[in-house]
Amino acid sequence: MNLMLNRRQLLASTGALAAAGSLAHWNAPVARAASPDDFRYCLNTSTIRGQNLPIDQEIELAAKAGYQGIEPWIREIEMYQQNGGSLADLRKRIEDAGLKVESAIGFANWIVDDPAQRAAGLEAARRDMDLVKQIGGTRIAAPPAGATKQTGMDLFAIAERYRALLELGREMEVTPQIELWGFSSTLSRLGELAFVCVEAAHPDACMLPDVYHIYKGGSDFAGLKMIDGAAIHVFHMNDYPANPPRETINDGDRVYPGDGVAPVGQILKQLSETGFRGVLSLELFNREYWKQDAEAVVRTGLQKMRESVAKALA
Repeated sequence: MNLMLNRRQLLASTGALAAAGSLAHWNAPVARAASPDDFRYCLNTSTIRGQNLPIDQEIELAAKAGYQGIEPWIREIEMYQQNGGSLADLRKRIEDAGLKVESAIGFANWIVDDPAQRAAGLEAARRDMDLVKQIGGTRIAAPPAGATKQTGMDLFAIAERYRALLELGREMEVTPQIELWGFSSTLSRLGELAFVCVEAAHPDACMLPDVYHIYKGGSDFAGLKMIDGAAIHVFHMNDYPANPPRETINDGDRVYPGDGVAPVGQILKQLSETGFRGVLSLELFNREYWKQDAEAVVRTGLQKMRESVAKALA
């Protein structure tokens, strides 16, 4: 377990091929073709972050627009609590609105090499998971926070650390989804996520991909067809323009699905063919959208997602 793998070595590694094979359908047919109603539509609250709304108002907007789920950020839950809000009341508000907390966004440093920092990161993850559980959630993002600038990390070590995080998730009843960050030096490629999920050797291992981050990290979208759809519970939906180029594009350049140059139809079709029947969560950071009416933004985002799905599956 001391093998150091960089990206080039990973591509040549028989372990990586085994990882891909273990997650793959290898083009086996899915029992039934997907329909638009097989997916659940979720709002990641970053999409309207610039409007500076409290989480209870974001919940109301998501429900009013017709979303089925919401994906809040941990700091929003903490802020609600710090301002005197009851998490039990927030959970009831979410349930009464007909929504489900499909996932949540946290940044615990579970992946880092330093043992003391990693132990602190696991404690932070425990606290985050507890917040998510209290409002009815069952999943949380697990990005490579704390290791974005570190190169040459041992993927086997990352897999062991992800397994430890998954064990904590079992205890807390909240599943950590290893998240792709295209700008990061660590876990920026689909193949890296597949490798870590397989080598973690845990039944709850799953990944959280993203249209923008797959592009930013340099993976080909065709790689999605090698991943069993059951290994993806939530998929972040967005699009990106032709300019700026991959090297300088950033989160703020994301646009509504279908408004950019990403092969959104191909992506959705491939996901459906691999058996994905999970959550499509709209995650944008577009500052122009942040200047607009929040209700208009969430409605437009849902409409664009639904139109993209309908077109892809027609």
